[in-house]
Amino acid sequence: MTNAGIVAEGVRRSFGNVHAVRGVTFQAPEGAVTGLVGPNGAGKTTLLLMLASLLAPDAGTIRIGGVDPVAEPAAARAKLGWMPDSLGAWPSLSARETITVTGRLSGLSPAAATSRATELLTTVGLETLGGAPARVLSRGQKQRLGLARALVHDPQVLLLDEPASGLDPQARIDLRLLLRALAAEGRTVLVSSHILSELEEVVDDAVFMMQGETVSSERVAEAAGRARTWRIRLAGRDGVSAALPVAQALGLDVATLPVDRRDVLVSFEGDAAAAAGLTALVSAGLPVAEFSAASGILEHTFLDLEGGAR
Repeated sequence: MTNAGIVAEGVRRSFGNVHAVRGVTFQAPEGAVTGLVGPNGAGKTTLLLMLASLLAPDAGTIRIGGVDPVAEPAAARAKLGWMPDSLGAWPSLSARETITVTGRLSGLSPAAATSRATELLTTVGLETLGGAPARVLSRGQKQRLGLARALVHDPQVLLLDEPASGLDPQARIDLRLLLRALAAEGRTVLVSSHILSELEEVVDDAVFMMQGETVSSERVAEAAGRARTWRIRLAGRDGVSAALPVAQALGLDVATLPVDRRDVLVSFEGDAAAAAGLTALVSAGLPVAEFSAASGILEHTFLDLEGGAR
């Protein structure tokens, strides 16, 4: 049975009359990447700060690799790597010095910290910028430096807040591959991100937060199972001219089918219904050039939950 690297039960945190985290319960297992999904103001960053031992909860319990970060913050920090949304680097230090100093603060020897900095600069694709002052790095480069700092002491639990923000397409691909490799090594990876299409490519599971609370698995399953829109494009036709033959093949009223430029949008109740729809289109002899979900499961679920559907 997979062990839980992160366990949170009944966690709450308020700032005066502002109840940022009202009730969070979830587990993130070892050897997996878990997404933390929710709108702005849902309490995600406050939760991450509590998991990182930088903020004490008002109620509830947290365990990081079995350690209570409130009772034993130093022991918890030894197990976790924390990457905030903003780097907060020392502006007078170079990228290499930033990682080296972080390593020394994490208990590495001078030689080990220097060696680790060289290794991590290559891992995050900053090997040519090791001597550059951290203050001159771009947003995406600072994100990569922040990830290197989080990894410097070889933690078993990673807390990453918007790690893909500012990254170019290739860097995002590299990040996905790195996170999957880290999980394959048995680490616990918790990622908060608004880029749901990117998150979908890397996570094994997701925790949804709305208004400071984790959404129940039953409600998430209900939201994920609702009808999803698919894009259908016929070769050589625009959306308007494709709408009628698509509707006829699927037995639908053409007036109910929205058109988005080249695509006809059709709602299907689940993957099985979508597969049957594709079979019907092909059987009707239509030249299907594209048949794809208009949104990923994470985005579909998020939008359904945010819309208040029950």
